[in-house]
Amino acid sequence: MYSNLKKYKRVLILGASSDIGMSVIKKFLKEDWHVFAHANKSTRRFKKFSIFGKKLKLLKCDLNKQNQVKKLIKFTSKTKIISYINLVGYLDNISYKKTNLESLIKSLTINTLAPNLIKRSLITNMVKLKFGRILDLSSIGVKYGGSEFTYNYSFSKHALEYIPSFFKNLTKKNILTNIVRVGVVNTRLLRKIKGKNIKKRKKLIPIKRLASAEEISETIYNLASEKNTYISGEVTTIAGGE
Repeated sequence: MYSNLKKYKRVLILGASSDIGMSVIKKFLKEDWHVFAHANKSTRRFKKFSIFGKKLKLLKCDLNKQNQVKKLIKFTSKTKIISYINLVGYLDNISYKKTNLESLIKSLTINTLAPNLIKRSLITNMVKLKFGRILDLSSIGVKYGGSEFTYNYSFSKHALEYIPSFFKNLTKKNILTNIVRVGVVNTRLLRKIKGKNIKKRKKLIPIKRLASAEEISETIYNLASEKNTYISGEVTTIAGGE
């Protein structure tokens, strides 16, 4: 780590209550980072990290409610956070045939739009500190078009993969932006998908198994921490060969 940034080892993790989020939190805490962990509703899953005390701060915010997002943005803009990780994965199980404007806007708001505004609030401090790591979690559904019941989810993740030139220009200021596109991971989110035949889906993966949350978190840490010194503007796929 850059010696003058040791006191600023602060990471914001959106969607931190997910299975992947739990693993990412554990990784950063063990590496002596201060973690700001966001959850949409319940924060019960974070109790297991109580031994880390003040190094873990919980942030509760419904990303579909504008007033709550504004409060979170106000907080993050004043906090010297140097790493941003978006793991949000809202899934409504609505097919393309049944989706409507309201459901599509909700998916985009939670998975893409609100996270992007929160991300923007961190840029000023990252520029001042001349260090920033930005990472968004996408889905293999972007590549294949998703399944019958993940249209809104896959569409919002497709939009999330857009990296504007503004962020590309930040690279010269040591602010590195990347996407991790994950395949089928053995998580609670996977089990929520309607009509998902996990055994059948597993056969389509060249490596013939589902990924674990720990495997995904390892790559996330390597890209969103001081370990990453040169990778930016990339979409890294972790999908067992798909």
